[in-house]
Amino acid sequence: MANRLATASSPYLRQHAGNPVDWYPWGEEAMRTARETDRPILLSVGYSACHWCHVMAHECFEDPGTAALMNELFVNIKVDREERPDVDAVYMEAVQAMTGQGGWPMTVFLTPAGVPFFGGTYFPPVPRGGMPGFPAVLRAAADAYRQGREDVERTGAEIRRALDPPPLPPGEEPSAEVVTRAVARLVEQIDARHGGFGGAPKFPHPAALELLLRRGFAGSDGEAAAAARTTLDRMLRGGIFDQLGGGFHRYSVDAAWAVPHFEKMLYDNAQLAVVYLHAHLLTGDPAYRRAVELTLDHLVREMRLPGGGFASSQDADSQGVEGRYFVWTPEQVRAAVADPEEAALACRVFGVPEQGSFEAGSSVLSLAVTPDQLARELGIDPGEAAERVEGLRRGLLASRFQRVAPGRDAKVVTAWNGLALRAFAEAGSALARPDYVEVAQNCATFLLDELVVDGRLRRSWMPGAAGVNAFLEDVALLGDGLLAVYEATGEASHYERAVGFAGEIETRFRDPEGGYFDTAADAEPLLIRPRGLEDNPLPAGRSMAAQLFLRLSGLTGEERWRESAREIVRPLVPAIARAPLALGSLACVLDQLVAPSREVAIAGAADDAATRWLLREVWVRRDPYRVLAWGAGGSVPLLAGRSLINGRPAAYVCEGFVCRVPTTDPGELAAQLAVVSG
Repeated sequence: MANRLATASSPYLRQHAGNPVDWYPWGEEAMRTARETDRPILLSVGYSACHWCHVMAHECFEDPGTAALMNELFVNIKVDREERPDVDAVYMEAVQAMTGQGGWPMTVFLTPAGVPFFGGTYFPPVPRGGMPGFPAVLRAAADAYRQGREDVERTGAEIRRALDPPPLPPGEEPSAEVVTRAVARLVEQIDARHGGFGGAPKFPHPAALELLLRRGFAGSDGEAAAAARTTLDRMLRGGIFDQLGGGFHRYSVDAAWAVPHFEKMLYDNAQLAVVYLHAHLLTGDPAYRRAVELTLDHLVREMRLPGGGFASSQDADSQGVEGRYFVWTPEQVRAAVADPEEAALACRVFGVPEQGSFEAGSSVLSLAVTPDQLARELGIDPGEAAERVEGLRRGLLASRFQRVAPGRDAKVVTAWNGLALRAFAEAGSALARPDYVEVAQNCATFLLDELVVDGRLRRSWMPGAAGVNAFLEDVALLGDGLLAVYEATGEASHYERAVGFAGEIETRFRDPEGGYFDTAADAEPLLIRPRGLEDNPLPAGRSMAAQLFLRLSGLTGEERWRESAREIVRPLVPAIARAPLALGSLACVLDQLVAPSREVAIAGAADDAATRWLLREVWVRRDPYRVLAWGAGGSVPLLAGRSLINGRPAAYVCEGFVCRVPTTDPGELAAQLAVVSG
């Protein structure tokens, strides 16, 4: 018999609907039951693509004996961290304060008032690897609540005090010198051999890579450029990148990007597509363009939903085995590639040795031999070598499509789709891929039609079920994504909606004492009102709000938007210099604040070829400090007073709102853009 989770809006919660555990979703019903029965709460937090969440569910939550113990001793609440990042953030901070570490699945024991007194992550069904068995943990937590109530209350009060966010410091004014120090700190932290930051497990950190690219190429910082390119190149050749289907896995379990944790998240792929796009525009490296297109094509093929929105994630597991869908044995390669010589070449190119390099004789694919290396080895033209490798890739991919694919969490999360909007809109315009721009337009329409309910943006959507009201990251990332769609299409309605969302951030999320909260003023009260500062792994909501404000400052000429961004950055300027890896997105905003603003306005009809030639000169140049206004509609202030020149489309290039002589010639526009961004 299904439990209360059968009608939940989250696919992750629905996965537990058949458990013998008497699960409650987060809400007043569960809290009231805990108060009335004087039972502590067991809070379990996870997400659909989490491998160890599935393991614990199978080992513990599906076990009748363990479930009976849970039902007897606790009121059990299951939370999807992707749907309720506020609940996850509060109690993850508590677990980290209690244990010094965190992760998912997260298991927290609370008083009926919601105050945590004990917690951890994964617990096995029996003692193993130095961890206690879950039944013993359950009994110990229940005994502590029953027999040591005073100690529980005291511990809970201490944790509650520890969770209260301190007042924001006064900080200091943003300066270019702080950006220089932040970049130097990132270069110090880089793994010179494999790229990336630190050892295993290794995460991509897109915002930090973006900052290295900016300073490495625009600022001629050779060490920063080398650090960025080493990381991008090693990731692209490693197992963290899906060599057949495109897209990036969540992280690498080793320091060399060889073996990934196989889940794929929308937010990772949207952010990394943008980073590789910028790297391609800065360097001209075709491998980076290929990475962008394979990644975005993967999202369209495997993550896009019929309405135009994007699903949240793809599981690590297939048929109950982590990575099974993605790994290969030599026998499987030979079965997929009929010609023995080509099969042997495929094993060489994609790193599949006879003995295997992963588990049970299988291998995670890497790009062990690049097309250029192959061309030198075989004495053939590099183009011919690239075509040969591409043929092998397509053949193996076609064979892989016959396997049982990993599960997909079809929940549409607003913030993550906002990242996808930007990725497809920017790539579509910069790479002359109108199909990508169309994907962005359709996604934007879906989000505005389905995720705005009674005038209020929602966090997530499933058919027939809209989630809770949006958090700061949702409003900010959707607004930012809509501006990217405006710059790619010239449709002013997207700009207008972005302005509306920026206004909502100021009225509903701003702290009267300074800064911004992650939850709106009218959101459900929690133990504390969360106010995240770090990228983890999404850009922090306040960082994206600041980026949205800065872009609106350029499009509107209104200094208030720039001052709002400065207000967000100022208290954290010293922290940005010390810890740019954790505050990468805010470091990028600081970089924009201290650079001269750049504005480009193009007057001309969208269907005029001359307009398109001018736009092309803007789109193909990576300039993080530029905003672009064009298209029909008079609602964008940057377009006000911009007229045709002698009846021809014209471009107006400005820096700090001081404009050069307008031009109708694409070559002259290119020269002006080169001077402004040089």
